[in-house]
Amino acid sequence: MGYETIQTAKEGMIGIITLSRPQAMNALNFKLVSELISALEDFEKDEEVRCLVMTGSERAFSAGADIKEMADMTAVGMAMTNHFFPLWDKVGRYPKPIVGALSGFVLGGGLELAMSLDVLVASETTQFGQPEIDIGVMPGGGGTQRLTRAVGKYKAMEMVLTGKRIGAEEAKTLGLVSRVVPKESYLEEAKRVANEVAAKSPVAVRLAKMAVNKAFQMGLTDGIDFERELFYLLFASEDKTEGMRAFMEKRRPEFKGK
Repeated sequence: MGYETIQTAKEGMIGIITLSRPQAMNALNFKLVSELISALEDFEKDEEVRCLVMTGSERAFSAGADIKEMADMTAVGMAMTNHFFPLWDKVGRYPKPIVGALSGFVLGGGLELAMSLDVLVASETTQFGQPEIDIGVMPGGGGTQRLTRAVGKYKAMEMVLTGKRIGAEEAKTLGLVSRVVPKESYLEEAKRVANEVAAKSPVAVRLAKMAVNKAFQMGLTDGIDFERELFYLLFASEDKTEGMRAFMEKRRPEFKGK
């Protein structure tokens, strides 16, 4: 399918989505959001794809929302259009893992999008921030909630209230990203991680992702109960049988997602 603001590709068992509005540093507008949702839906239906990589350019993963598109919108207009929220809902509930390959600016809605992904690989040049306060608004795509859970109340409060950016190494120290690599290799490293995940049992990966996400939505006791239910469920899968048999036979398992 041809897109105007993103590019898609398949490499073996991974799907790749590249944000592609270079003239606007991959700012998120209605068109890009719509195309991104469509691409995610296509990859979700593709049984050959077990893991995704989402990336932008070396200069910017995404510098945030397209302010030109939002400047004249009213409160009612914003609420009625929903703007980005279908995208946050789609990514937040996406069944397949998504690895973010980040570089350059990851700001505002771009950071909110990145924080909706599952594993984040950042180049050493990456800058993270929620600068909405500088234009008289605040994060509206989950930024205040996900950032606080990632870096803690006080750092999140500083970033949200001042618009201050942090670099890749600080983001790694705070737990905002999984790993930091040289800018020449951030995309290849993200693909490597995605291929590693794609080689695992698709059933186990899907349920494990679901369980980790529930840790942010439930209390500890309920979360452990939920994890246990999924753990038991995996003992009904063919992948569990294959994985354990391959371990005992000292060979590589051949998972089929069943």
